[in-house]
Amino acid sequence: MIQARALTKQFGPLTAVDALTFDVAEGEVFGIVGPDGAGKTTTLRMLAGVAGITAGSARVAGHDVARATQAVKDSIGYMAQRFGLYGDLTVGENMRFYADLFGIDAAERDRLAPRLLAMTRMEPFLDRPAAKLSGGMKQKLALMCTLLHHPRVLLLDEPTNGVDPVSRRDFWAILRDLVEDGLTLLLTTAYMDEAERCDRVALMSEGRIIRCAPPRQLRESLPETCYEVETANQQADRRRLATLPGVTAVRPAGSVLHVFLEPDAAPEPAWKKITPSLEDVFVATLEAGA
Repeated sequence: MIQARALTKQFGPLTAVDALTFDVAEGEVFGIVGPDGAGKTTTLRMLAGVAGITAGSARVAGHDVARATQAVKDSIGYMAQRFGLYGDLTVGENMRFYADLFGIDAAERDRLAPRLLAMTRMEPFLDRPAAKLSGGMKQKLALMCTLLHHPRVLLLDEPTNGVDPVSRRDFWAILRDLVEDGLTLLLTTAYMDEAERCDRVALMSEGRIIRCAPPRQLRESLPETCYEVETANQQADRRRLATLPGVTAVRPAGSVLHVFLEPDAAPEPAWKKITPSLEDVFVATLEAGA
């Protein structure tokens, strides 16, 4: 459903996206994970046809992004980090406005709107101005407006950034229902727990994809063995553990430490063997220079 081949974007001497090549299958949830400035937003903007491609190519829903931009836009729902909701319009008025922008007739809009409102549990807020919605509700409204024209592909740029945990959970439940109905989803996120919900994850840094695989495969890919160590003095214990034989890295993970050992090294008795997190994999990959 999405094909990128050596996809590149330059801003003068700066290469923001550096020869990305990846595919997203129909019905797949594909996540691009990386820090601010990695090139995630620029990648989505190129795929959505709102930013020009410097080199390489991309196809979305069977259409060449550079040559059939309007056909791509007709096939996708693109939700930018700051979706253009109108704060002085109510939920219902925003939906009617975007339906008009998409050229959706009143009968189709009136048929679809109740389903979207029920799916997002936004019926009680139909007459509330968008400016008075919570962060999670604004994201739900943005999603409803994005879905009004029956897109085949959803491109979501950090859709739950700044949203509370309960709203994030609800938002993801909605996304999963959409995928089960046949939608293809490509999203960017800085949250590793959201990356775990994806079918495949691309780890992105400095404009390049440095790893791409299902989350479980990524977590099991490190050659070192990972151990969880409880500590009363994280800073001091981190320095001490880093000097032990066979220890390749020691990283904070909330209130505990993750200690990485060479395969033939022996752990201390109190250490608990665990599977590394995606964050562990991301940091280790960066440190390895991949």
